[in-house]
Amino acid sequence: MVRYYRTDDRKIHEEEGPGDGVWIDMINPSVSEGEELAEKLHIDVHDLLAALDEEESSRVELEDGYTLILVDIPATEIRHDKEEYTTIPLGIILTADMIITVCTEETTILQAFINGRVKEFSTKKKLRFVYQILFRIASFYQTNLRIIDKKRTEIEERIDDNTEDIDLIDLHALESTLVYFATSLRANAVVLDRLTRYKRLEQYPDDKDLLGDVIVENQQAIEMTMIYRDIINGTRELMSSVIDNRLNNVMKTLTCITLVMGIPTLISGLYGMNVDTRWMPLAHTPHGFGIICILVVTVCITLLLLLKRKRYL
Repeated sequence: MVRYYRTDDRKIHEEEGPGDGVWIDMINPSVSEGEELAEKLHIDVHDLLAALDEEESSRVELEDGYTLILVDIPATEIRHDKEEYTTIPLGIILTADMIITVCTEETTILQAFINGRVKEFSTKKKLRFVYQILFRIASFYQTNLRIIDKKRTEIEERIDDNTEDIDLIDLHALESTLVYFATSLRANAVVLDRLTRYKRLEQYPDDKDLLGDVIVENQQAIEMTMIYRDIINGTRELMSSVIDNRLNNVMKTLTCITLVMGIPTLISGLYGMNVDTRWMPLAHTPHGFGIICILVVTVCITLLLLLKRKRYL
């Protein structure tokens, strides 16, 4: 899908086709759409559709007549019937007259511009537009990082009561997401560093200040990612220790029960042997069976109290 936008008097409206000061928004375009637009604008179709490859790395490439900027943005996907976070490429192509964005799916980052929620946004100020996109990307990373930390907190609150194996799996998924985020944010930082030396298009002082804000926000997102990774790692180790401790307590309890139950088993086994009854204590004593039962119960209760006093139970 290909859509064309242009801002006039700080209001955005849709256009019929490409033109001076137009923003071309391409969402999962087909190869034929890419080839048609690439031919019109004299752009290499491989550069135009580079963002459709999920394995493309973030970079800045200066070509004849246009500049390609590739960055990674947060996205969601379904893994194991659950919604998980990942990153996907976003392509930004700057020409002398237009700006083109290419992504495999519709993202809230660009929807904010379409819905008019970004102040001082103009499709004619291409470089500032790029910096505004990058600023929202860094902010979106931070928003998702806070959501991830909230999920971790919810899992951590269940450690005392209802810890399950699925919680460990969820923590591992969150930790994997943070690995993706950290890799993408570092790659985006390289792109931002390259843009500080970008001289092809004129940069105004406000644009340079905005780029500085983007670099700060991206660095803050990197630091948040590292902090949350360390916290999740500590939470996972705590949860593993709690589960192991509970297993040890169960095994200790079962061992104590086995020890206590071994006493009546031993005595009943001795009395059940096929030997002369004259050698068996209380064999001919009236109420001998009751006396033996009372003795067994007494010994078992004594052993239970002793184990409890030693805090084995």
